[in-house]
Amino acid sequence: MKDFDHLMSVWQAQPKKEHLSVDEVLKQVKKGIRSFTTRLYWGIVAMICTVVAAFIIMFFMAFKSPATTSGILIILLAMAMYLYVMLRHYHILNKHDLTQNPTDYLNSLKQYQKDRNRTIGWLYYTYILLISAGLALYFIEVLENAPLYFKVLIYGFTIIWFMFTTFYIKPRMFKNEEEKLNLMIDRLERLQDQFD
Repeated sequence: MKDFDHLMSVWQAQPKKEHLSVDEVLKQVKKGIRSFTTRLYWGIVAMICTVVAAFIIMFFMAFKSPATTSGILIILLAMAMYLYVMLRHYHILNKHDLTQNPTDYLNSLKQYQKDRNRTIGWLYYTYILLISAGLALYFIEVLENAPLYFKVLIYGFTIIWFMFTTFYIKPRMFKNEEEKLNLMIDRLERLQDQFD
């Protein structure tokens, strides 16, 4: 009996789960999604401008070497691939209205998270490799008459920049986004559990 009383006192001492305010959760989730979609929107705009600039360079500048044109085509392919994924993620986030069907919205957020996690790894590295290969081919002709120290400086800076973005910026940026996304999904799941 003593153990039962002790067990009852421990059970009753457990903190009660706080009930989430529906309005507050919806406001926070909408704000978080708006942050994601705004960042994606401006990324899409920047990528489209960059693709247009690359097309202009490729078609209106006279290059002697086919390697230069191949380099620009490889860069365009990489940017088009990344642009497609950004558009797809933007569409997933804007597909459902949170207030009309919260379950569908939660499922679309989970789909976005799964899709994003799957593509972040291989797509980012593929993108960096293609951009690097394209720039290497592009720089062959562009830096043809440059002094050796300038070539080493440009190639070295490009390599350092790609290493910095790949191993320093990318993990921090995606970890931060992942935490925000997990928080939104957790809040929506807790809210859903309150009503089940």
